[in-house]
Amino acid sequence: MVIDFHTHTFPDAMAPRAVEGMASGADMMAYSDGTVSGLLSGMARAGIRYAVLAPVATKPHQTEGINRAAAEINARTGQTGLISLGGIHPDNGDYRQILEGLRAGGFRGIKLHPLFQGVPADDSRVLRLVECAAELGLIVLIHAGDDPNYPGLDYASPRRLLALLRQVPYQRIILAHMGGFNVWDQAQALCGAPCFLDTAVALGPWRRKNGELSGEKPLDSARFVRAVRAHGVDRVLFGSDSPWSDQAEALAAVRDSGLTPAELEAVLGGNGAKLLGIRA
Repeated sequence: MVIDFHTHTFPDAMAPRAVEGMASGADMMAYSDGTVSGLLSGMARAGIRYAVLAPVATKPHQTEGINRAAAEINARTGQTGLISLGGIHPDNGDYRQILEGLRAGGFRGIKLHPLFQGVPADDSRVLRLVECAAELGLIVLIHAGDDPNYPGLDYASPRRLLALLRQVPYQRIILAHMGGFNVWDQAQALCGAPCFLDTAVALGPWRRKNGELSGEKPLDSARFVRAVRAHGVDRVLFGSDSPWSDQAEALAAVRDSGLTPAELEAVLGGNGAKLLGIRA
């Protein structure tokens, strides 16, 4: 069973505008249309059983609408295989009420994106969210590293993420992109930290619209395997970052990386199933 622990979709009406806006702002290539149906098609082609959606509230007032839509997705998980995390913004003053509502509604966790939300990962507003999520047993998926839409902004740098983990050493935090998109060398400092890492775009680069590689070259297979083993194979999760990579290509890259069959079973679905409480 394969679980893609890092995907994104948008409501059908706004997906074309959202995908085009993000792609143009970062001069990057989209591999699907950003809709639920597009994600489901990608899952079917790749043989992926479950996909975790990671919605981001870029403004506090967006939280309620995002979570309402996410709840509708989760009501159909048995039919679709889609599991949506909840959205929350560090400036939501009623964060505890929101998080308690998410847990009561059966949500597995939340997604934070320090760059899109404009709040550094080690800011007190993020720390209080993560502390509360830890009390409630919620997963916390956090963007890690750079972002093509915000070049030069270090709000999710490995340095800041390590500061977060020192203050809130919560085992159910997931740092995306193997701990640091486009800052792969710096991210090695996170190997062995008390958290999960996901593999999103760590082996396959984001590409510019014309197909050329964008940014620093990601990990090659040998470095990727070393990083997985250094961190702990039981704390690494497969993720594609669809629509910003092709799910089948991302899956093939991990399968061809040199991990053993047992390691692949853990990374591609076993670890995710345990974290989500899914029976294989």
